Amino acid sequence: MGWSTLENGDLLRQAEGQFDVFVTTDQNLRYQQNLTGRRLAILVLPTTNWMQIRQHFTEVTSAVEAMQSGEYRELQF
Repeated sequence: MGWSTLENGDLLRQAEGQFDVFVTTDQNLRYQQNLTGRRLAILVLPTTNWMQIRQHFTEVTSAVEAMQSGEYRELQF
């Protein structure tokens, strides 16, 4: 999508216009950005390790499907 150069704030604004859920591994996002008033749901995964994420595929997909607009959630596994 050509968004690789966007900073977090700009990335969130772009994503908010096109997606319902933003999935990230940035554990500091809630401290770096003002998330108040966001329509975009944000799901934070505890690792960037694809093997671990795949092992918890059901948990991740269930969280994505259940998230409401503006919700912030961090998964632990």
